[in-house]
Amino acid sequence: MNTVRTAAEENTGAQKVALVTGAGSGIGRAVTVELLAAGWSVALAGRRVETLEETAAQASAGGGTALPVRADVSRPEDVAALFDAVRDRFGRLDLLFNNAGTFGPGGVPVEELPYEAWRHVVDTNLNGAFLCAQAAYRQMKEQEPQGGRIINNGSISAHTPRPHSVAYTATKHALTGLTKSLSLDGRPYGIAVGQIDIGNAATDMTAGMRTGALQADGRTAPEPVMDVADVARTVRHMAELPLEANVQFATVMATAMPYVGRG
Repeated sequence: MNTVRTAAEENTGAQKVALVTGAGSGIGRAVTVELLAAGWSVALAGRRVETLEETAAQASAGGGTALPVRADVSRPEDVAALFDAVRDRFGRLDLLFNNAGTFGPGGVPVEELPYEAWRHVVDTNLNGAFLCAQAAYRQMKEQEPQGGRIINNGSISAHTPRPHSVAYTATKHALTGLTKSLSLDGRPYGIAVGQIDIGNAATDMTAGMRTGALQADGRTAPEPVMDVADVARTVRHMAELPLEANVQFATVMATAMPYVGRG
């Protein structure tokens, strides 16, 4: 029996409140289900309401309150409306999981990458993360009690690229700088900011890795993956620390993936 409450049901106000972007699939879905099952109230953001509702329906225990909100994080007006909805429904925000992202066109050499494709990846992965972090920062600074936590979804590519991934890699490296800067600026207001760098979680986006992924030496080889639920549990651990403690950077990866030996 599904015990997750919808936004139409009364929230007691005692629950912690999270906002997860890109909650309609993959890592965002797994983290949302984990938080709802743990009793968090969660606003689910994504471009398709039907997939957000599917995510909420998967959390069958814990009694957390789910609020699906359609939003494209690359659009400032959508982000503003999203945070207004969270404030109106829950009154505060304790956690932003800045997760929405896209690989963009895979396997395209830099000299052939259309500018429109580059811009789409930058708008989603970097500009979207900034817009959501900025809105969360403002709310966490103004709310009472003050403070909260932001966790940015980085990537193994925030450290080491895959071949033909210039847009994705550039945005993920930039996200590391965003995390560090937000972490420093948030200290006076009790805003803790960290980053989780994930390698080969088993989702629809990484399905191709199990059959073959381009390696740095030009070979195509299958790569091991890990259960996305392990990522979700790690995010929950980071989220439930007291604000006096922070996981600044965490790397969670399939044990045998070739990351350590890339290149």
